Amino acid sequence: MLDDLLGRTALKERIAELEDERDRLQAQLDAESDRRADAASARQEAEERVNRLEDRIADLKGKVDAEHETADIGFRHRETVRAGRLDEIDGRLTSFEGSEETVLTAFVDDEVPDDVRELLGDRTPLVSRAAPCLVCADDAGLLAVAIRPPVAPDPFVEWNATPRIDREWLAPTGRFALALVRSDVFAVGVYEGDERVEYDGFESDVKSDHSKGGFSQARFERLRDEQIADHVEKCEDALAAIDADRLYVVGDRRLVSEFDADVTAAVDATGKPRAALEDAFEDFWTVPVYGL
Repeated sequence: MLDDLLGRTALKERIAELEDERDRLQAQLDAESDRRADAASARQEAEERVNRLEDRIADLKGKVDAEHETADIGFRHRETVRAGRLDEIDGRLTSFEGSEETVLTAFVDDEVPDDVRELLGDRTPLVSRAAPCLVCADDAGLLAVAIRPPVAPDPFVEWNATPRIDREWLAPTGRFALALVRSDVFAVGVYEGDERVEYDGFESDVKSDHSKGGFSQARFERLRDEQIADHVEKCEDALAAIDADRLYVVGDRRLVSEFDADVTAAVDATGKPRAALEDAFEDFWTVPVYGL
């Protein structure tokens, strides 16, 4: 009553209306702020993603440019050598001589060492293409060659007056055994240098991939795998009886890793055991040489 007489009721109602309007506006402001914050966050995330994509694009463009540059750079010379020709090249390399610490020798397996990069400059990609390889080069640019040895040493980098090349890396030396393992063929020779002094070999009855017969595919593959496993076990027993300083196992890429050997390598040698072993011996001791 008193409020009505004093005009307070209308004022209070107006205040309530204004407070409601204020609360609505504050809610709108808060919502707008949240939207702006979300938008700013989304924009920041989008900008970061754009930056990452730009970096990735630049990286890929750099790789493409590098591949184009590498494609324009070729080996000065490339051949595969063995026996007499290998002896000739080995003799030339070992007779090369500079002053102390001017001739670099490095075995590159994966990552190219900094010394090789600095010495060869824009021809460094050729080393990656030849790897795993033995690099011989000098600081005057007179010598630059990569050799892929059959018996790879551990990675190393050395500066000397002459290249460091161990004959055992490149050619048959001393007493060693070389075994050929295929899924159905085994042959092993013991050698003194390049002369074979012992031989053993056999064939196993392993089902051919081309003759499934009446078996289901799964049963056929299981039976074949069991036969190959038995064959590998026979090969291991035969190698256990071998007396040699070193053992090299070559043949089917899927099988050679099963053996504890000084070196394993895939070679394409087919036919009967004795003839296949001769082919495998020549294949294994054939050395790629690259002029850088």
